Amino acid sequence: MDNTHFFAIIVAGGSGKRMNTEIPKQFLLLKGKPVIMHSIETFYRNPHQPAIIVVLNQNDIALWEQLVTEHDFNIPHTVVAGGAERFHSVKNGLDLIDDREAIVAVHDAVRPLVTEKTISNCYQTALKSGNAVAAVPSKDSVRLVKNGKSEALDRKAVYLVQTPQTFKLSQLKTAYQQTYNSFFTDDASVVEHAGFTINLEAGDDVNFKITFKTDLKLAESVLAGEL
Repeated sequence: MDNTHFFAIIVAGGSGKRMNTEIPKQFLLLKGKPVIMHSIETFYRNPHQPAIIVVLNQNDIALWEQLVTEHDFNIPHTVVAGGAERFHSVKNGLDLIDDREAIVAVHDAVRPLVTEKTISNCYQTALKSGNAVAAVPSKDSVRLVKNGKSEALDRKAVYLVQTPQTFKLSQLKTAYQQTYNSFFTDDASVVEHAGFTINLEAGDDVNFKITFKTDLKLAESVLAGEL
């Protein structure tokens, strides 16, 4: 671990549209501080001590600086402006990394309950095998819709993908040289499209994305030890 440098790109370019809030959901308060700060703090505490890059919508940078001051948030991090899509935001974050030996975790700012164990496991698997994507097996029955018809899938073969999605920098740099495609919904899809095999790593049941107001309430309950 001594000769390898670890990085975390925290992607926070989303808006509050689905929550109907005036400010983006990553800045909503969760147990007294913005959601994104919980995500950053967990990476900061991790034994791999990653350098942290925060990708924000250009229009939100001033708000973030204000929140950093208000909450006396002193964790070292670098801020970079995002792009039109998540793909472009991650690419902008990657442009700040030129360490050939780097292992890079990309994490959604609105997944504030990720555990240090999952982060560490993803770093170690990526170090050994090139990449590691946090995922959990589906608990629900799953159906695939094709041409207006649905068919049952074996749920044992279906995994729900989370973040962090962690890669050797060389894989990410190669993958993000591709032209943007709307199929690219996460880093794993970008890297896989570039020809790399994706390795799944056990995620966390509580590592859900804060998308709706009910998610925020659920996260508060988890942090309060009620669940």
